[in-house]
This record gives sequence, structure tokens and C-alpha cells, in this order.
Amino acid sequence: MEIFSSYNLIIEASIIVILSFWFNGIAKKTNVPSVLMLILLGILIKVGLDIFAPSTPDFAGSLEILGTVGLIMIVLEAALELELKKEKLVPILKSMAIALIGLVASAWVAALLLFQFVDGMTMQSAWLYATPLSILSSAIIIPSVGGLAEAKKEFHIYESTFSDIFGIMMFYFLTGGLNPAEDGGVVGFSINLVLTIIIAIVASYAIILIFQRIKSQAKLFLLIAVLLLLYAIGKQMHLSSLIIILIFGLIVKNIKLFFPGKTAIFLEEEKMKHIYHDLHIITLETAFIVRTFFFVIFGITIVLSSLLDLKVALISLLIIASIYIIRWAILRIFVGKDILPQLFIAPRGLITVLLFYAIPAQAQIEGFESGILLFVIIVTSLVMTWAMIKDKRKMGTLLDEIDEEIMMRNEAEDALNNNSDTPQVEENISQTENSAPESNQTQEDLDTKNNNPKE
Repeated sequence: MEIFSSYNLIIEASIIVILSFWFNGIAKKTNVPSVLMLILLGILIKVGLDIFAPSTPDFAGSLEILGTVGLIMIVLEAALELELKKEKLVPILKSMAIALIGLVASAWVAALLLFQFVDGMTMQSAWLYATPLSILSSAIIIPSVGGLAEAKKEFHIYESTFSDIFGIMMFYFLTGGLNPAEDGGVVGFSINLVLTIIIAIVASYAIILIFQRIKSQAKLFLLIAVLLLLYAIGKQMHLSSLIIILIFGLIVKNIKLFFPGKTAIFLEEEKMKHIYHDLHIITLETAFIVRTFFFVIFGITIVLSSLLDLKVALISLLIIASIYIIRWAILRIFVGKDILPQLFIAPRGLITVLLFYAIPAQAQIEGFESGILLFVIIVTSLVMTWAMIKDKRKMGTLLDEIDEEIMMRNEAEDALNNNSDTPQVEENISQTENSAPESNQTQEDLDTKNNNPKE
């Protein structure tokens, strides 16, 4: 039987999507990230392919395409949920600072460790390998934090999104240093950033003004195609293209903020509400599909033998320890004492793998084992799982205590009402009994008066 025939591929892809949907249900109940289950599914598929199809195709190209599209959809999905208000300015700036400082500090320590322990590693290459390992995975975090308190949930959405954006910008800034002819330094990088923001704002307004006037029903995938086109062109121009996606999503979500006063005449509010609603659904569904196949294919490409290397385990554990130590210090400074479970929600995932495969050939080091990548992704995801489960139990206990306290208060109030009703009833009875003779006496006096007109 031909494993890679068209019908078999359709069957296999359909089963993977169904299993991914089932994994999401398990993840919501157990807090185990569905990403881990998808990677495990990929590993099992690889075992099956090794048995039944020794000549497996090369998935590296498809992994890069899926990762890029998935990243765009995940950032757009996150941006469509970010509400810009004055009271949220401080949380946004705080999460931005935490994401940036955490990224740079983690990359610096990881680069030192890689330079020290990996044979043939240069400091420049060490920074390139360390950067992907220092970026938070919004692909894992955003679907996983729905059960947290609203403030903590928003913090993780902001932080992971900014971490993705800053991480990509930092990575391509470092790759620019490999080619002195194209390296503009800090000044060139700043000009690049400002130019990207200007293009993003102009393009976002143009897209909104055009698309709200398109009458065709089939226009949302056209919109996504335009965004993918802008992203790809931006990458060709060495711009920070992810900022274009982020700004577009923010403008669509906060449309009234970006069309104030008299400019609102250019806005067809009802149509924009429909566009926002449909776009949100499509990005959510597309991100789910792309994320599913990305992590399954990543599982297929994993070389499991590298996980058994003690040196790989040592380097990975040192990097992981540095991640949480740095994160603890930053959160204590910016957040205070209430840093749980935020401290342990720092998984690596899609963007880590994507940038790892994007490291230029001249910076690649043969001594670097890909097992380090897998080790860090799995352990940080498991740590997040443990923290989320613990927080869920803590919240459950807290809710039980609140319910018990409410019940006790209700019982106390009922008892108080019952006790207060008895004296009132007795008092009413007593008043009735006391008033009865008076009524009788009054009636007798009236009768006497009626019989004695003289009086």
C-alpha cells in the first residue's frame, strides 16, 4: 500500500486534525499543553514511517512555511484581542519591558553557556542560537492561559506577543551583522523600525478603507492573502514585518480609537464589526490548523537519540535554570510578590523552532545538538503544565472556601431571622391580648353613654 498516495494523505491529515481537536479538549481539562501531545504524535508517526516507509520525505521546507504562516496568524489573533485603553497603558508598557529585558538577559546567559560548552561555537553564532531559546511561545501561552484571572491572562498575551516581535527583530538584527555590507548597525536598525511602523499604519488604513467597501462575501481570505503578501515583501526588504501584522490587528480591534472625531465619516462601523468578527474566527481556526501540522511535523523531524546525550541534558538544564532565575528577578522588580503562576509560564515553541531553522549557513555550528532545542521546549512546557495545574487546584480550593463562607453566612442570617421573628410574634400576640380588654372596655363605656344621655 502506498503511504503517500493522495487519498491516504487526506485520510492521515484528517485524522491528525481530529486528534488535535481532541487534544485541545484534554488540554482544557488537564492543563497539559496540546503542543506536547502533538509533538508526541509526530514522534509516533516517525516511528511508524521508519518501519513502513524507510524513505520519508524531507519536511524542512514545509516546516518553515507552516511556521511563518502560523506565526502571522497567532500574532494577528493576539492583536485582535488587545484592547487599547488609558487604564491598560501601564500593564502594556510593563509587559513590554518584562518581555524585552527577559529576552536580552536570557539570550546573553544562554549565549555564554553555549560558547563555553559547545565545541567550535563563536560568540556571534552563540547569540544567534541563544536568541530562539530565549523567546516565549505565544503559540503555547495564548491558548493555555484562558483560565487565569483577567489581569494575568492579559499580561501573558501582551508579554508573549511582544517577546515574539522583539525576538524576531533581535534575531534578524544579529543575522544582519553576518554581512557587513548590509549591516546598518543600531542607527540602521532604528530607521528600519520607524519605516516599518509608518508602512504598517499607512497599509492598515488603506486596507480598512478598501475592504469595508468590498461587497463580495468572499473577501476575508483575500484580506489574509494581502497581509501575507505585506509580510513577505517586508521580509524581502529586511523590515520587521511582524509589526505590520500587529499594528493592523490593533487598529481593527480598536477601530474607534484610530478613527476619532470627524474622521469617523470614513468608517462604516457595522461592516467593520462584521469584518472583525469573521476575521477573528478565521485567524483562530487557521492558527489552530497551522499549529497542529507544524508541531506534528516538528515531532517527525526530531532526532531522539540526541536527548540521551548527558552533555545535551547538562547544557539544556543550565539554560532552563537561567530562564527561571532571570524571570524571577524581573517579575519581582516589575510585579512584586504576586508572581505565581506567571514565573513558570515561559514555554518555548513555534518561534524557537522557526528561527532555529532560519540560522544562516555561515553561522551554523556542527557541534550544536538539536536535542538542546527539544529538551528546552519539552521541559519549559512541562513546568508550565505543573504550574497551571497547581494554580487551578489553588483556585478550586479558594472557590470552595468562598462557597463555604457564603453558605455559613446564609445559615447565620437564616438563624438570626428565625430568632428575631419569635420575639416579634410574641410581642404582637401580647399587644393583641393587651389591646382586647381596652376594646371591650371602650365598647362598655359607649353602651353606658348611650343608655345615659345625661352624661
